[in-house]
Order: sequence, then structure tokens, then C-alpha cells
Amino acid sequence: MPDWREIATREESRYLDGEARLPDDPDMRQRQLTRMGNAANGAGLAQLMAGDEAGATRWFARAADRYRESYEHAPAGSWGRPIGAVKTRVLAGDWAGAERDAQWALDEGASDAESPIGSYAACLAQLVLGRSRDARILADTLRTHEGFPPAVADALAFVAAEDVVGYTGAIEAVLESFETRAEYLEDVPVADTVLVLQALAQRRGMDVELESPLLPPT
Repeated sequence: MPDWREIATREESRYLDGEARLPDDPDMRQRQLTRMGNAANGAGLAQLMAGDEAGATRWFARAADRYRESYEHAPAGSWGRPIGAVKTRVLAGDWAGAERDAQWALDEGASDAESPIGSYAACLAQLVLGRSRDARILADTLRTHEGFPPAVADALAFVAAEDVVGYTGAIEAVLESFETRAEYLEDVPVADTVLVLQALAQRRGMDVELESPLLPPT
């Protein structure tokens, strides 16, 4: 079993190191801010797994702020930044903040993006904002992209449709995909996408019971 406190300390150190060495060059700065966002997200996930919800919330908030801050000078199509901001707000339980960042992602044109990652950003945003019809259209589009994880696309579509039976199978498949992978962002073995999907499902009264070493203990 991972030592979650040790992992949290490692990620916090990475964040603080990045903060101490923020460059002035816009391109280098946006890259460093993204690394800081990843480290803060990792710290939040580790704190969550360790049972420290208050600590997790603080680090998720930092992650969301850094992802959003990094976007200004990021290359066009860097939809991972809005996705990261929305997901970490959801993980923090900050739905007001998630709605603000969701609207920001849409205002930046995520719905019109040609890439699947842009469609994913838009779909998440629409689900956070409660616009199920628009989210379902975007999720169906994601289902046609070969490069996008089909189980995630299915789960998004079933959340939008409020199809509990379909969602159950899809979220179990998403969890299995995490359990069988060899690498995780920041080397933090947590099924964060499952947590976000479950939070979106819970708002609709359709989350399902899941158990895994990659999920916080219930």
C-alpha cells in the first residue's frame, strides 16, 4: 500500500520548488505553472487517499488556480488546462468554482474545438453546468474518436442521459482501465477520472458503489 503521507509531502515539495523558481519568460512560465498544477493535484489526491479532506481541498484549489493561470500563454488548443481546472474544482467539492471554470472553458471556445481533448473539456463543462442535452451531444462525438478512451466517453454520455444501468458498466470499465495501467500522472496511483465522474453522477443521484485501491476508502 502506498505511503500517502510521503507521496503528499513529495508533491508539496515539487510544488514549492516550482513556485520558488517561476521564470519571467511567458512560455517557460506557463510550462512551470502547469507542472505546479500537476504537483498540487498530486498532493490533493494523496491527501484525499490519506483521509485528509481539508488538506486535499486546499491543494486542489491551488491546482485549479495554477492550471487556469498557465492558460494565458499556453499554445492554442491547450485544453488540458481547463480540464485540469474543472476537475480539481470538482474534486475539491467547490461546485461554484467548477461552474466558473466550466463557463470559462466554454467562453474560450471548447465546444468548437476540433480535437477530442477540446470536446472533452466542453463536455465536462456542460455537465458541471447541468446542461445535459449539450453534454450528451459532445459525449456522442467523443465516442467516434479513436484516440479517446471509449469507456470515459460512454460514462460521460450515460451521466448526461441519466442512464444508471449504462453508467454502472461504463464507470466500472473506466476504473478497470486505471487498475491495469502502468503509469499515473505524477506517479500518484489514484483513479481521479473515476472520482470526477462519480461526483457528477452523484449530483444526479446515480453514483454507484465502487471499491479499489485506487479510490479513497469509504
